[in-house]
Amino acid sequence: MSNIVYFDLETQKSAEEVGGWGHIREMRMSVGVTYSTAAGGYRIHGEAQVDELIRELQRADLVVGFNHVRFDYEVLHYYTVLDLRQLPALDMMLDLQKALPHRLSLDSLAAATLGVEKTAEGMQAIRWFREGRLLDIAEYCCYDVKITRLIHEYGVRHRQVFYTDRQGRRVAVPVEWPMPGIS
Repeated sequence: MSNIVYFDLETQKSAEEVGGWGHIREMRMSVGVTYSTAAGGYRIHGEAQVDELIRELQRADLVVGFNHVRFDYEVLHYYTVLDLRQLPALDMMLDLQKALPHRLSLDSLAAATLGVEKTAEGMQAIRWFREGRLLDIAEYCCYDVKITRLIHEYGVRHRQVFYTDRQGRRVAVPVEWPMPGIS
């Protein structure tokens, strides 16, 4: 049985606080969440458990996320000398950028493909971190991981996902996303 690990994390600091987007790893992880198809469940990792999170990603047959290769992995590079970009990965945002002349948000895909919206956004998670509300961050991050998983599964099954364009039209984007263990 294959192990697909869906993954997302939230940070302690904003890009502005660390001197810009060139210093992503300095943003530090507040909470990271995974969903493993082999385990059939979610795992929540605080900063103290970042080594466990990295080991779980290393054991995956495929890591699926949204902007995780350029952003989330770079945040994790603060904690490890390993180049996480070498892991087998499907970054849905990067894959969709190949087909479109613009960048899509996870929220726009979720709304058009699944009819659901995200529950918060990254800056809210940073405020929650400052307030010590780690459970709120974990809940938000779990929901993002679930949305990521459902969009991936939809794309595998239907070979397309949707977004809403500037004119309010629902537009299909063809995808050929892998699902290890399913032929």
